[in-house]
This record gives sequence, structure tokens and C-alpha cells, in this order.
Amino acid sequence: MMDESVLYGRSLLKEDIPFLLTKDIEKQLNIKSAITTKGDKKICTRCSTQLNLSKRYPCVCGSTCLYCRECINMGKVRECASLYSIPDPCVFKPFDIPCLSWKGELSEQQRMASNQINENIRNQKETILWAVAGAGKTEILFKGIQMALENNKRVCIASPRVDVCLELAPRMQKVFPEVSLVVLYGGVEEAFKYTQFVIATTHQLYRFQDAFDLLIIDEVDAYPFHMNKPLLFAAEKSRKKISSLVYLTATPDKKMQSRIKNKKIEAVILPARYHGFMLPVPQAQYQKNSLRMNKNIEKTRLIKHMKRLINQKKKFLLFVPTITLMEKLQPLLASLFLEISFECVHSKDPLRKEKVLDMRKENLDFLVTTTILERGVTFANIDVLVWHSDHSVFTEAALVQIAGRVGRSSKYPKGNVTFYHEGWTRAMKRAIRQVKRMNRIARSRGLIQ
Repeated sequence: MMDESVLYGRSLLKEDIPFLLTKDIEKQLNIKSAITTKGDKKICTRCSTQLNLSKRYPCVCGSTCLYCRECINMGKVRECASLYSIPDPCVFKPFDIPCLSWKGELSEQQRMASNQINENIRNQKETILWAVAGAGKTEILFKGIQMALENNKRVCIASPRVDVCLELAPRMQKVFPEVSLVVLYGGVEEAFKYTQFVIATTHQLYRFQDAFDLLIIDEVDAYPFHMNKPLLFAAEKSRKKISSLVYLTATPDKKMQSRIKNKKIEAVILPARYHGFMLPVPQAQYQKNSLRMNKNIEKTRLIKHMKRLINQKKKFLLFVPTITLMEKLQPLLASLFLEISFECVHSKDPLRKEKVLDMRKENLDFLVTTTILERGVTFANIDVLVWHSDHSVFTEAALVQIAGRVGRSSKYPKGNVTFYHEGWTRAMKRAIRQVKRMNRIARSRGLIQ
């Protein structure tokens, strides 16, 4: 079925358009060369990457063409290709009643943050919401999103992580039940449709052009978005020239903190969680990392800790640094916990969504995970153990986010975080220091008990 709305605010290769272009549609099109020439340079129009002029390959056009390797997962941008779009008319059905259907209440600090963000959205400003994990960032955004939607604006929340998008989408659809919404990520089975509200991974922004009046980028410090120039370019390209941009993070990098300090970006800072309890401070325990080589494995602190939690019927996450180490650890844990239900999950796991859901439904006693679950997912009542916390993959930001999985629920605001290590790292020290600092600031403001 032909529907030109799939091109509204989009930037698509011809082969990605699900219908043949008619003369009527061609009259509406903006057509750009997929690769542009700037002086003696060739630049990908979609992601801004400079191409290697010596890398020409035989092409379907019958000649030899350059193509962009950076954004190839979104379809091959060839030198002979074009990108097609139709200006976004942004005309949506008006709401007869308020589009936000949420009965919750914000805390005083959440309400103040919400008001400030709403004002910045109204004035098309760039804002960063720096809030500790579990501060209720999503709820703080509700009023600002509502204001944009009811003023016929188009809204996008983008995240570097699929898991975050999958958790966020049903929450947003529930509180904005009358708003058209689509969820976009690699491998999604749902066909694209033109909607007022988009939730997408940051890579999906490559396919948008001048589309959004309000762009919210969640976990801006997370891989693969962090310090990724093509994705930063895609984000800027996806929003309209006059629009609002809101960054969300619990762990801004030094560059972002410098922008905040020098007042180059408006910052809204929340040092406490919405329920008023302090952040759990990680504790460090010495533990040799060569678990699988240890003949007395059952006597190690880590395994004793895990057994103690199981006996207490306490659910927990066990973070490991790499898939390789997880694969070596899995049979060992299976032999030690014969009657215990657990799973291992990582970024390449095709059953990742199902396993996370099983953990959330409390069908599992514990879940072993890589850093794929360091952020963006919530479990009501868990502890967290980090094995080999001195590994280089566990940066300061990663460890702070991992610690932030604990104590998020108002029903279960407390819990324990344990870093098992063979030696202290700067990242471990800074992560613990950052958590303590946020607790001090929150206490000085009277925000925690």
C-alpha cells in the first residue's frame, strides 16, 4: 500500500522506500546526493563520515563507487545513490482531553526539575537532566512531553540501548494512551509508520531529517552514543532547526560537566532518588578472579555470598566483564547451583528480552549479565554483585550505573552492592566516591532520610 507519510521527516535510500515513487510524490520530495563533495573530500550525507578515496568497489550502477562503512548497517550509502525525504507536515489529530494519563505525584525536587525542563522546552533550549539512577527521570519528563504533544509537536526519545527502548515504550504508551507511537530498533518486526511519538535507538536517527520538535536522548554517556561523532551528527540532523534537546544521564562525562560548569548548557541536577532514601554505597571485597581454576571454589567469598542470598530468597544480578568469561563461568555455576533457576544474558543473546522479563517476573533466582544491563532496566528488589570489578570494561560510569540497579523501588529502597576484585582501580574508587558525594549533596539539601 502506498503511503507517502513514511517519508515525512525521513532520510531514506530508494531501496528502503516500500513503494514505487509516482510523479505526484516526486513533486514533494527533497532529494540529496548520498555522498557529497567538499573540496577534495567525499562525505557521507547521512552520517558525516569522511570516506577513503582509494576504497572504490564495483557497484550495481555498472561503475566503481565509494560507499560509507560507518552507517552500513542502516543500508549501503553509495556514491551513485540519493537520499529521499518529504518535509514533515507535523499535523496530528488534536486532543479533546489532556493526553497525559498519569495518576502519580512528583516529589518536591522532581516537581521543581519538571518545571525547569518544561520552561526550557517551551523556549527551545538545550538542557541536561543530571539525575542519580532511580531519581525518576522518566516521570519528570511527562509534563514536558505532554506540553509538546498537545501543541502539535513531534517527539522522540532515543537511547543507545535496545533494552531501554523496550522498557520505555510500554510505559509511555500507558501514560499517553491516545498518542500514536512507534518503537524503532535494529531487527524490529513492526513496520515503520508515521507517528507523533517515536521511541528509537540512536542508530535509527540516521534515517530522520528535520523531524523532531523535541528530542530526548537517554543515557547520553552510554556506548555506542558517547563520543560517537556520526551518531551525534545524526541526532542533530534528526531534529528541526528550531527545536528542544534534552540529555538524560546519571554519569555525565568530563566534557559535559565542563559545559555545565561554564554555563554553556542548562543543567537540572537531582542528587537523590524520588523515595528519599540514600543511594546504596558499594562495598569492595577481595576475590581472586581465576574462579574456574579454584579447586575450593565453594569456599570463595563470591560463591558463599551467592549461596547466602539464595538461602535468604534474595534475587540478585551478577555482573561479569566479558562474554568469554561468562561462557567459562556458566557451567561452573550450573554445577554449583543444581536446584537453582538462573540464566546468563549478553548483547548477542537472541533470548535477551525473554530472560530479562523472566527475571522481572521473579521466575529466576539470579541473572548473570555483562554490562548490557548496567542501565535502563529496573528490578524491584535485588542485590548486585560485580565479579572482576577491576577489569577495564568496568569504567567509573559503568560501576555507578550498575550500583544504581539497587534500591530503586519505594517498597524496597535498600540493598547491597559488592565489587569483587583482585586490586583497586581508579574507576572503582571514583565510582564509590561519586555515590558518596551525591548522598552528601542530597543530605545537605534535606532530600534523603
